Amino acid sequence: MDKSLSSKIFLGLFAGLVLGTAIQYLFQGVSLFDVYLLGAAEGAGGMFVSLIKLLVVPLVYVSIVCGIVDLKDISAFGRLGTKTFALYIINTVIAIAAALTVGMIFQPGADANLAGTVSQAVKLTTTETPDIFSLVVNIVPSNPVQAFANGDMLQIIFMAILTGLAIQALDSRGGPAIRTFKLANEIMMKLVGLVMSLAPYGVFALMTQLGATLNAHTLMSVAGYVALVVAMLVFWIFVFYPMVVGMTTSVSPKQFLRATREQVLFSLSTASSNATIPVTMRTLTEKLQVSKSVAGFGVPLGATMNMSGVSIYIALATIFVANAFGQPINSADIFTLGLTILLLSIGAGGVPGGGVVMVGVLLHQLGLPPEGLAIIAAVDRINDMFCTSSNVVGDTAVNTIVAKSEGELATADDAQAELATESR
Repeated sequence: MDKSLSSKIFLGLFAGLVLGTAIQYLFQGVSLFDVYLLGAAEGAGGMFVSLIKLLVVPLVYVSIVCGIVDLKDISAFGRLGTKTFALYIINTVIAIAAALTVGMIFQPGADANLAGTVSQAVKLTTTETPDIFSLVVNIVPSNPVQAFANGDMLQIIFMAILTGLAIQALDSRGGPAIRTFKLANEIMMKLVGLVMSLAPYGVFALMTQLGATLNAHTLMSVAGYVALVVAMLVFWIFVFYPMVVGMTTSVSPKQFLRATREQVLFSLSTASSNATIPVTMRTLTEKLQVSKSVAGFGVPLGATMNMSGVSIYIALATIFVANAFGQPINSADIFTLGLTILLLSIGAGGVPGGGVVMVGVLLHQLGLPPEGLAIIAAVDRINDMFCTSSNVVGDTAVNTIVAKSEGELATADDAQAELATESR
């Protein structure tokens, strides 16, 4: 998310909390504030949430179709492409499983007690969670129109994947369809950008509502959620990836940490995987001695589909919102949540404010109160910085492992010599 937009959202959060707190403690019972001002905030917040919900279905469908179509060249790279694609998927699956496990153990938001703040005007209807077998069977829609009308996200994702594969099967005849979906995707990106530009005002309205009922205990719960997300992402960057690379290649964890130091600092400052691509390429080819053929294919692909860091963030964010609003995730919901995150990761990498938008998709899918999105958006900048670092370091780890398996990785002595030269 753009730094200036993040600052405006934070300002909206702060101003909304101040106004809501003032209404709670200073103007309670004064109709001008307690009725009319809060009523206006409820209406404005409801409109913002509705705008996000309006974009969810077409955004997910179009972005995933484009994501599938963009992956059509993988087959041309044979074994290299298959390995890279598979490792990115495995990396994301491990990240999702770990995040959901940590979330269920630590239960962020369990003591936030925001259940009473959900307004009926914008609350989503919570549906009974089906068993896992029924969930898998029902992924295949019998009525696609109904799936779109009901916003059944897993069915929509399934249809998007089928559409993308069908377009691929058309070969050269699929050109018009590809151009149509690409244009539709650009339109959706513009719409998302427009809606996100309204986020400071939407967050202000929603936080005014929440501020009228929040207390210091709830704010500490939000801080605990942010700390948990950052701690897990830091572990992934500085412990998990170096350990995996050390176990599977000739590059030691210490070498890997030294090689990715510049990459981590750059990605923290930009919070953009695409902006970090040149640094990632340099890290792989110059510092870790990975061949340019491996890095040239794997890094752009990773910037699009390696969502391991974001997957950790949105999994914990969804659990936080569920707990905070008194609708905790159960075992069947965990399966739905994990599967949806994995499928969304195929095509949602280029969405502006992707983490916030994906959390909105998941709240919609699980029938959770969308008011929680205001809190998630308000602290997104902090989480987004570490998400990006985790994503790009994951790209480096995956491509190093692929290069080792393909014989395209220099010896440990060569890499050590290059790192020693860099440090001089």
